[in-house]
Amino acid sequence: MQEKSGSLIEWLVPLAFIVCAAWLTWHLPAFTLSWFPPEDPSQFDKLSALFGRIDVTPEMGGLFGGYADMVDWITLLLLPIFGFIGVRTVRRAPMEFESWRPLDRLAVFIGRLTMMLIVLLCSVMIYEVVLRYVFEAPTLWANELSLWLAGFVFLCAGLYAMQQRSHIRIFLLYDMLPRALQRTCDCISTLLIVTFAFFLVYGGYGEAFDKFYRWETFGTAFDPPIPATLKPMVLLVIVLVAFQAVVNLVSDWNAEPVIHTAADDIDQDELERIKAAVGADGTGDLDVTRGSIQSKGSN
Repeated sequence: MQEKSGSLIEWLVPLAFIVCAAWLTWHLPAFTLSWFPPEDPSQFDKLSALFGRIDVTPEMGGLFGGYADMVDWITLLLLPIFGFIGVRTVRRAPMEFESWRPLDRLAVFIGRLTMMLIVLLCSVMIYEVVLRYVFEAPTLWANELSLWLAGFVFLCAGLYAMQQRSHIRIFLLYDMLPRALQRTCDCISTLLIVTFAFFLVYGGYGEAFDKFYRWETFGTAFDPPIPATLKPMVLLVIVLVAFQAVVNLVSDWNAEPVIHTAADDIDQDELERIKAAVGADGTGDLDVTRGSIQSKGSN
C-alpha cells in the first residue's frame, strides 16, 4: 500500500487528464457526426451547425473524412493514457481509508480529479468576481461554467466518499449487533445500492442517451452542454458507486468490528502535530499562537 500522497506527478497527471477531458467534452459532436451521424437531415444540420459554432480550431480540417481534427484525435488518445498513469501512480494519503484494490485506485484518482476541479471552480469564481466588481466587465460564461464544474464535483465526490466510507451512516443499532448480523446488514445495504443503481440506469438510459446524442445545451449566452454531459455522468457515477459498494463489502468482510464514537471525528495526526508544536508538557508560558501570555496584572 502506497502512502504519502502529494508528489508533483499526482498533480500534473490529473490536471492533464482534466484538460484532455475538457477538450473532448467540448468537441464530442465532432465524433458523433463522424461515427454516428443522425439519420434525420434536420437533426444532422442542427448538430453540425452547433459544432461549427463551438469548434475551437475551425481552421483545421477533419481527419479520416470526418469532423474531428488532429487535436481531437490526439486528445482522444492521450485521455486513456493519462487515466492509466493516474490510476497507477496515485498514492494513499495517511488520512485516507486503508483499502487499495484496483477499483479503489480508480476511485481515489477520481477523488484527485475532484480536488483539481474544486481548484478550477474557485479560480473561475474569483476571476468573475474580480472582473465584475473591480473592472465592471462581467463574463458571459463564468456562471454557467461554475454550475457545470460544480455538477461534476458533486458527482465525483460521491464516488470518493463511498470508497472512503465517509458517506452518512447511522451506527446506533449497527454497533450493537454481533459481527455476523453486521455482515448481514452490509449485504442488505449493498444489495439496495446495486438495485437502486440498476433501476436508475434502466429508467434513465433513454433520456440520457437522447440528451447526449442531440447534444442538448443549457440555452444561455455561453450555452454549455450541461444536460448532454451531466445526465449520462449521473448514470456512469452511480454504476461506479454500485461497484465500489461491492468492493467495500468484500474488503470489509473479515474486518474486525468497530465501535463508533464521537472521537472518530478527531484527526489523530493533527493532534500529534499540535502536541509536537506545543511540547509534551502543554503550552506552559506560551499560548496557542506561540506568543507569551501576559500576566493578569499587566495593562
